[in-house]
Amino acid sequence: MPQDLGTVFYFDWELKFLHFLQSIHNPVLDSIMLFFTNSGNIIMILILISIVYPKTRRIGIQLILASFISQILINDGLKHLITRCRPCWLEPGVKLLVDCPNSYSFPSGHTSGFFALATAIFLSNKKFGIPALVFASLGAFSRLYLFVHWPTDVLSGILSGALCGVLSFLIIDALINIFRKKNKG
Repeated sequence: MPQDLGTVFYFDWELKFLHFLQSIHNPVLDSIMLFFTNSGNIIMILILISIVYPKTRRIGIQLILASFISQILINDGLKHLITRCRPCWLEPGVKLLVDCPNSYSFPSGHTSGFFALATAIFLSNKKFGIPALVFASLGAFSRLYLFVHWPTDVLSGILSGALCGVLSFLIIDALINIFRKKNKG
């Protein structure tokens, strides 16, 4: 936990909801939530593999751009502007399944990253996009279950991540159209 707690603000319902989630912990759910919250490395490997193959290269580049925009906007931007404390900083007695992060809470960077990627996939291919959105939702929920984010952190992460996914889709689409026009003319 940083020496400066940052801004301490949350709604009563958020803390009640997080306490409810703590009350339903069990070994099966714990394992599932840990899998989703730690799935970032697997996802990045799949993205890098997708760039190698011509059929999936475009979506792979979109996903890297979505991830980059999300990282810059959320983890390097908004978190340092808003400086919201995490629930695990305020209630150190709660038994955590992960280390309590040292970074600020708002918005959820994991959630933003999950939804940036899922939105970009959905815009490119609905067949794969729907499972990606389900996966992102479970990843977002895991941040609440693990007591490292407030519900409003996760909601803002969903919105900011979706925006990053849309931006990456539009940027890559525009660049491809420019490239095609140059090659035709």
